[in-house]
Amino acid sequence: MINKTFAVATLGCKVNQYESSVITGMFENRGYQAVQFGQKADIYLINTCTVTHLSDRKSRQLIRRAVRTNPNALVVVTGCYAQTSPSEIMAIEGVNLVVGTVNRDKIVDFAENAHGSSVVLNCVRKMDQNIKFEELPSQVVTGRERAFLKIEEGCSNYCSYCIVPYARGPQRSRSFEDSLNQAKDLVQAGFKEIVLTGIHLGSYGRDLGGEVNLNSLIKSIINIPGLTRLRISSLESMDITTDLIDTIAFQKGICRHLHIPLQSGDDKILESMRRNYNINDYKQIIKKIREKIPGIALTTDVMVGFPGETDQQFCNTCDVIREISFSRLHVFKYSRRRGTPAAEFEHQIDPSIKEERSNILLAISRELSRDYAAPYVGTVQEVLVEGSYNKMTGFDEGLTDHYQRVLFPTVLNKRGEIVNVKIESLQGENLSGTII
Repeated sequence: MINKTFAVATLGCKVNQYESSVITGMFENRGYQAVQFGQKADIYLINTCTVTHLSDRKSRQLIRRAVRTNPNALVVVTGCYAQTSPSEIMAIEGVNLVVGTVNRDKIVDFAENAHGSSVVLNCVRKMDQNIKFEELPSQVVTGRERAFLKIEEGCSNYCSYCIVPYARGPQRSRSFEDSLNQAKDLVQAGFKEIVLTGIHLGSYGRDLGGEVNLNSLIKSIINIPGLTRLRISSLESMDITTDLIDTIAFQKGICRHLHIPLQSGDDKILESMRRNYNINDYKQIIKKIREKIPGIALTTDVMVGFPGETDQQFCNTCDVIREISFSRLHVFKYSRRRGTPAAEFEHQIDPSIKEERSNILLAISRELSRDYAAPYVGTVQEVLVEGSYNKMTGFDEGLTDHYQRVLFPTVLNKRGEIVNVKIESLQGENLSGTII
């Protein structure tokens, strides 16, 4: 029998973070003890991402790091990269087990069966249209500041650049009852903030029938006694209904922050990307949100260097970003993903141009972030304490409900608690203050 220590490394989105936390709980329930990924362990689990070539490379680096740390360990690789490219992973020396994005309710059994095997075990299941939402065992993982709650899986949009539908399969929803019960368990465990996650979160409930949708679930969760904050992760613009805007505006406890991917500020590029909106549609949604929720923080994803993107089309994107005045940008350089339509498009953009455009948008993001944060100086904000920002300087950090990062002198035993901070200054893009 193997010794009972394991370590988990996670790449990618909040869905991956949620799934890693659940897998951690599954191993702990079998008697395994979690250690840091850099420490020697008997089992290493790498939860991979494949949204870009860089994600693939980082995944391979973590796998090789685990093998170097303990050549005798059992190395388990799961996640999106494992789902789309299992043969590439199996070819890495030291890998023992590959599990994709399904059947992870059995991952501990798979790991124990792989121990002592002389061959690499491939437990990747092929995606099909009949696949159901996989109800992973309910786990409440302590030691974290906020809890992620996955309520939706997969995507059926098939944007021309995106590998995710091939890695995660079609859209499917967690049952309303199970989602609500898990939220109650998390509040009972002491979490002050829950983050709703999903691959295409706004599509929640479309496969369940009746009146179940994201808005109805949010209205039920926010009324759980003891829940202080409910945060909504990324939403597509066309999934944001008037009813949902009203719920966010008038229900206390829902974070005043929405992440709404833009991807491009040019209609022709959006059409080539197979996005289901144009710039005017997007602006109208933003206008409705700001009319009902003044001061809301709006963040977004933007892609540069999509095939065929001209200098003028990139300038159009810059203009739209400045006009909307997001509070922060997540900037991505287009990455050619084998098997997606855009990988075969003509006029692929030179990497140096992608880098230049990325740097321009990152500079705009820093400017917009400071502009949004500056008015908070002199105010008092509720901040969820996340832990040490810099142990050498004695500062902790946390987030406001508007997704503003705040630094403040360390106060013992406050991690996971919500505290009042008097905002005194702006340091770069972060706010700084003192607990009162």
